[in-house]
Amino acid sequence: MALIVILVFLLALLGKQAFERFSPTPGPNSQTATLERVTIETSRGVIEIELYPELMPLTVANFQKLVESDFYDGLTFHRVEDWVVQGGDPLGNGTGGPGWTIKLEVHPELKNVRGALAMARGPHPDSAGSQFYILKEDAPWLDGDYAVFGMVTAGMEVVDSLQPGDKMISIK
Repeated sequence: MALIVILVFLLALLGKQAFERFSPTPGPNSQTATLERVTIETSRGVIEIELYPELMPLTVANFQKLVESDFYDGLTFHRVEDWVVQGGDPLGNGTGGPGWTIKLEVHPELKNVRGALAMARGPHPDSAGSQFYILKEDAPWLDGDYAVFGMVTAGMEVVDSLQPGDKMISIK
């Protein structure tokens, strides 16, 4: 019985340490979104992105919090398809996140077009955390269901060249 208690304690401790590694702090709460541009340095080149803090304040504040804590540095693009690339999962398999989720935010002017940056999420609308996608092609069927919060302004050739497992060296 004592062995079982020790094993449960060790598993709980290891799980807590893994969670803390990928959870810099709780979600954005009342943080003001001020970040207007980011540069994603990848193993294949640089992607420049304009963000929309005025139109998508909660989503940009969440992304800003993750960027400022270096959360994305070293993570991979785990999903690459003909029409989309996706990254931001600390587990690298599409199931991980920062330890919190945010409310879905949409704006009618922001569409899922080539170059759009948006939050990936699970089946529940309010399940986005850290994973994001960049569209390689227009995807109008996603409009209204996913939080588009930025647009690639330079480096679409880098987005088009990404392969599964390519790294995000940093986002600044």
